[in-house]
Amino acid sequence: MNSNPPDGTSVKKYGLALNTASRELGLAISNFAGDSRCQTWNLDRDLATHLHQYLVEFIQPQTWGDLAFIAVAKGPGGFTGTRMGMVTARTLAQQLDIPVFAISTLAAVACSSSKKSISNQDMALQMPAQRGQLFGAVYSINSNSGLTELFTDTVMTPESWQEKLDNWGNSYQLIEVGSDLGWSVSSVLELAYLEWQMGSRPDWSDALPFYGQHPVKGH
Repeated sequence: MNSNPPDGTSVKKYGLALNTASRELGLAISNFAGDSRCQTWNLDRDLATHLHQYLVEFIQPQTWGDLAFIAVAKGPGGFTGTRMGMVTARTLAQQLDIPVFAISTLAAVACSSSKKSISNQDMALQMPAQRGQLFGAVYSINSNSGLTELFTDTVMTPESWQEKLDNWGNSYQLIEVGSDLGWSVSSVLELAYLEWQMGSRPDWSDALPFYGQHPVKGH
């Protein structure tokens, strides 16, 4: 007989989320039973210098041993910030031997936006990319209050994206995603928790960033 509870929450009760995909740092922590908090800081280019310090201070009074899993925004977003958050999440998860969930930045924004929407329309998200292109994705809310990916995060020309929308079969709400993304960190955590509840336990090595474009033109 397996004496371990199926979700492991009797031992490690908290989930921690990081969103470093923009100049905003977003951190969130919750035990999904009433104790949760999130915070954002506009660190811009100081993210690399202060990420560890803010993370150590934010997690208190919890400890690393209280974590059941880590969630991280995998992009799209800024190349350096996204990479930094991903490396931090993977390193912590490896050291703590806990799962890490890599969550789409656009999915997190869609999740947050769905709480403000009164319609059941699909959510089409567009976000500026480099060299005149953009990131586009389409999500819908499913019956479990999670998201269903209808068109995966893709980088394309504005013309290609507009053609995609023109030919979209359902009515949709167009959401223009700005350059500050840290505020959506609570949705990064929420989406990860939905996967956790369904029994997903992704290994740290499976958490990969989504850049969409190489930061240097010509690659």
